[in-house]
Amino acid sequence: MMMADNRDDDELSIPRAALNKMIKELVPNIRVANDSRELILNCCTEFIHLVSSEANEICNKQTKKTISPEHVLAALDSLGFSSYKEDAVAVLEEAKAVAAKKRKGSSRLENLGIPEEELLRQQQELFAKARLEQQQIEQQQRLQVQNALQQQQQLQLTQKNMAQSTDSREDDDDDYC
Repeated sequence: MMMADNRDDDELSIPRAALNKMIKELVPNIRVANDSRELILNCCTEFIHLVSSEANEICNKQTKKTISPEHVLAALDSLGFSSYKEDAVAVLEEAKAVAAKKRKGSSRLENLGIPEEELLRQQQELFAKARLEQQQIEQQQRLQVQNALQQQQQLQLTQKNMAQSTDSREDDDDDYC
C-alpha cells in the first residue's frame, strides 16, 4: 500500500530536475538542503492542486468543460493570491508567444532552406516519374493479359483441332468396318 501511495505522489508532482533547475536559477549562490528541496516540491505540488481545484469549481459553475486561463486567474483571486495574477498573465503571454513561434517555426519548408519554387519543381518531377512508372506497369499488365488471351486462344484452337482430328479418325475407322 505504501508503494502505491509513493507512485501516486511521483505522478502528481513537479519533476525534481525541473525544480532543481528553478532553484538554481532563482538562488544561484545559495545551497539548498535536500529536505528544503522536498518541502519546496511539496508546497509547489499543493499550490498547483489548490489552484487547479478552485479553477475547476469556477469552470463547473460556468458550465464549461475546459478550464481556461481566465478560470485559473479567477481562482488566484478567489484564493487570495491576486498578487500572482500579473506574473501569471505575463507567463501566459510568453507561453502563447512561444507556442505561436513553434507553430510558425515548425514549417518543414522553411527549415529546409530550399526555395519553394525549387521544391515545387522537384515535386513535379517526382509526380512525372511516378506517372511514367505507373504507365509502364499498366502497359506490362496489358501485355500480360494479351499474352494470356493469345495462349488461351491457341489452346482452344489446338483443342478444337485435336477434337476435329479425333473425329475424322473415328470417321475413317468407321469406313473400315
